[in-house]
Amino acid sequence: MNTEQESATDLRLSGDITILRSKSMDDAEADYFWRIDPELAKLDATRPVTITFDEYLRYHRDDVKYPSPWSVRMAIDTQDGRHIGNCMYYDINYDVAQCEFGIMIGDKKYWGKGYGTDAAKAVLDHIFTNTKIERVYLHTLSDNYRAQKSFSKAGFLSVRNVDRDGYDFLLMEVLRNDWETNNHNELNSSYKT
Repeated sequence: MNTEQESATDLRLSGDITILRSKSMDDAEADYFWRIDPELAKLDATRPVTITFDEYLRYHRDDVKYPSPWSVRMAIDTQDGRHIGNCMYYDINYDVAQCEFGIMIGDKKYWGKGYGTDAAKAVLDHIFTNTKIERVYLHTLSDNYRAQKSFSKAGFLSVRNVDRDGYDFLLMEVLRNDWETNNHNELNSSYKT
């Protein structure tokens, strides 16, 4: 197992208003209720989970105990420790130095308050600081303007529309060079004020 994989099991990242950490068994109940929610499933272009909580718990336990070397799954907490969502980077391909990003703020009380943007920025900072990944991309539904706005604030740029499984997605991406340039410019402007 390489260092990146080992560190992913004990991951803890801090954003301005979020803490991202490795998934745990304590996350199972909230995760299950978010996965059976029709509104959240629709935003994820999927169907709500229909298995029982006990069945879901077995899958969750396997995800926690045996993490995949091709994905890093994280819980999103508020600074005071409330679990409000999940994110991951997955389909990690070191041959082409890219991965896909996914996020869900499951607790709807935290929608539209910057938590998703903050978490995405923290994950991108981690990826571009600690891995050799050069490109992070995502697919979001073309009519999910709230998500697109959040992703743009985090640094993702629109690439093109993609039709997949009967859904119209917007492909967005961040390249390492763009991320480094933008962060360097932000640091310089903060020193001037």
